[in-house]
Amino acid sequence: MRCGTDKYRFYPSPGQAEELSRTFGCVRLVYNKALEARTRAYEEGRRVSYGQSSAALTAWKRTAELGFLNEVSCVPLQQALRHLQAAFENFFARRARRPVFKSRKKSRASAEYTRSAFRWREGRLTLAKMDGPLDIVWSRPLPEGAEPSMITVSRDAAGRWYVSIRVEEKIEPLPAIEAMVGVDMGITALVTFSTGEKILNPQYERADRRKLARAQRALARKIKGSGNRAKARSVVARIHARMSDRRRDHLHKITTRLVRENQVIAVEDLTVRHMVKNRNLARAISDASWRELRSMLAYKTTWYGRELLVVDRWFPSSKLCSECGARAASMPLSVREWVCVCGASLDRDVNAAENILAAGLAERRNACGAGVGP
Repeated sequence: MRCGTDKYRFYPSPGQAEELSRTFGCVRLVYNKALEARTRAYEEGRRVSYGQSSAALTAWKRTAELGFLNEVSCVPLQQALRHLQAAFENFFARRARRPVFKSRKKSRASAEYTRSAFRWREGRLTLAKMDGPLDIVWSRPLPEGAEPSMITVSRDAAGRWYVSIRVEEKIEPLPAIEAMVGVDMGITALVTFSTGEKILNPQYERADRRKLARAQRALARKIKGSGNRAKARSVVARIHARMSDRRRDHLHKITTRLVRENQVIAVEDLTVRHMVKNRNLARAISDASWRELRSMLAYKTTWYGRELLVVDRWFPSSKLCSECGARAASMPLSVREWVCVCGASLDRDVNAAENILAAGLAERRNACGAGVGP
């Protein structure tokens, strides 16, 4: 069994949109006020527990200034305090930085509802404080017999509404096969397989670059705080959302195919956060989304009983000859094909993918205690 989240788009009625927008604002307000109190206590050498924050929320609701907090469901407000508690626990354990305040413009507008704050009947979802179910577009069915345990409603910068439904489902592993593949990630070719196949990078950001630049110039000319500026900001957000959606869809298709066709998948451990510091390649690297591709492979191989091998980032996959193992002194990015001293004619990307697969298998054998061959 796995606890998964399925995300669907929905179209709220004007009343539902108003209620959810008010809830988003109250969630953000409660989070920021609780964060302010806990930050002040931390600087004074004290720590505030979740129970103390919850008691403070009850006191805020009794004041004339914040009495409007009673108009929305209390569950999303309590969930905001729980998220803040988890953020401080990670901060104290040095797993994350100190929590920051939520911005009305930059932060994600969302609200989380536990089982007591929504009704699920015959595939229809009704949230607390609402008189009717949400108009959800069921792009795919929920697992048969699944009962939602938590609901998260959100609105992105492009004004699109989404509902994320957390359910428990059982995923059957795929039948075991013998196929194995090494994957080299690049810019011109998004992925190159050790089989010799290449999948080109669609470069969605580059395709919409002119449209995005034009929309951003129009946004810069608008007066701050005006309605026209809000409309222009929405146009920019829709362009970004289109690029992101197309890129994510393409990555899902690639990773799903890899998992279905191979038992073992070997990839390289790339440090994207350091690579994007290259001013000449930062935009292309960000558009390729190698980190998201690696993340998709990680959870899909776990779900379907496949094996993901991760090769060390310092492994010279492009410099080694996959035929004889000889190492080239240097390998500039401009060199796409080269001839080894053994006479083998090598394609840079295919050769790197073959080396990544061999290195991944060697590391696995070494980890299992077996001898590593040449």
